[in-house]
Amino acid sequence: MGEWDFLGRLLDKVQSHSTVIGKIWLTVLFVFRILVLGAGAERVWGDEQSDFVCNTEQPGCENVCYDDAFPISHIRFWVLQIISVSTPTLVYLGHVLHVIHVERKVREKMKHFQDEKLSLFLPKGYKMPKYSSNDGKVRIRGRLLRSYILSLFMKILLEVGFIGGQYYLYGFTLHTRYVCSQFPCPHKVDCFLSRPTEKSIFIWFMLAVACISLTLNVVEVVYLNIKKVKECLNRKRDYTITAITPVLERRDFKDKVVQNWVNRELEHQQKELVTKSAASEDNSAFMEEVQI
Repeated sequence: MGEWDFLGRLLDKVQSHSTVIGKIWLTVLFVFRILVLGAGAERVWGDEQSDFVCNTEQPGCENVCYDDAFPISHIRFWVLQIISVSTPTLVYLGHVLHVIHVERKVREKMKHFQDEKLSLFLPKGYKMPKYSSNDGKVRIRGRLLRSYILSLFMKILLEVGFIGGQYYLYGFTLHTRYVCSQFPCPHKVDCFLSRPTEKSIFIWFMLAVACISLTLNVVEVVYLNIKKVKECLNRKRDYTITAITPVLERRDFKDKVVQNWVNRELEHQQKELVTKSAASEDNSAFMEEVQI
């Protein structure tokens, strides 16, 4: 288990930068995949090649049959699966640490500016910190939210790919006898596996854990999208925010729009009255000139 310590320490840092469902996914990864793989599965598959016996003495036949039956060891396959599925999460962690580092530098620079000089600080290309707080806590929104959802989609694709790959390579059940006819075997050879039932149980267990992890990733994507849609609807219902106007309540905003429309109509009517009165005065003046 010593080789998993480094990966475990890295993934442990993601705990504080993920959602509740993400924390559950990490727990499943640690306990039901890494721990089970290191504690039990490696011992079960420790004799897979030495106890793979074929009823032939043809040199090289047994090795060829074993390679055909197991193109890659189940243990190595699951190790590759765990590392591949964890990679998007580690990439997201790197993005989070980069954002925290950048915003920490911005806060340090802002300390050297007084409030009246803060307007001179902003045009230099620096943005106000909005993803992290002073104590290092991260709010998942904006580009961090997009990065997090992208990592979830990558994990979903990898989980589906490895589940399909496992079925394509060996299926989901091991049988006691494996029939081989590969060269240099002179004819069809019967080869026998060691403890196929016990190994099949581990295969089913790891498959079930992979399906649970896949389900958690899908649920987390749906959860984040629903949460974001609700936030947008609430913001749209309660506030109207533009780049140049302050935040207004929607009811006040409607009243002001109606009032502006009424004022515009009254102004338009006044202009029409002034125009008509001016026209009538011109006509009366013209009539007086004609009478004279």
